[in-house]
Amino acid sequence: MHIRTSFRCIVAFGALLLVACAPAPIYKTAPGTLAVLPAQVAQAPEHYGKAAVIWGGSVVGVRNFQDHSEIEILAYPLDGSQRPQPNTHGAGRFIAIVPGYLEPLSYPNGALITVSGQLDGSRASAVDQAAYVYPLVSVAQSHVWTPAEMRQGHPDIHFGVGVGVGIR
Repeated sequence: MHIRTSFRCIVAFGALLLVACAPAPIYKTAPGTLAVLPAQVAQAPEHYGKAAVIWGGSVVGVRNFQDHSEIEILAYPLDGSQRPQPNTHGAGRFIAIVPGYLEPLSYPNGALITVSGQLDGSRASAVDQAAYVYPLVSVAQSHVWTPAEMRQGHPDIHFGVGVGVGIR
């Protein structure tokens, strides 16, 4: 009985440590913020109006226009810290619209990004040869994640059996 109680305390303490290490979300989720994925919005954009969203994913490309820039993003579900989860299935594509000029080198292809903003309709276009409907998001805030930020809160603990040789 004493061993079970000790084991439960150790497990609870370990879980508490892991939760305490996870960074907080970067954007405050306002009441009415949609919890849907871009692929769902693309199927019926008229049903979602001008709702607030917090979406993220991997940068596909940046296009600059005279008065705004557009970031095409392959969406991924977000974790509790609003970091994109690139090891999951893509959740559709969307276009983030940002006022002014964006330096494309600051948003390289493959960079992970989270945006907070408001839906602003959709645009029919294509991905390669396939027809596609992109939800449009007028961006209020955006954050490009660094590799260190993506690792933060993920314990570097590995379990296994075997023999290994490391050379440095």
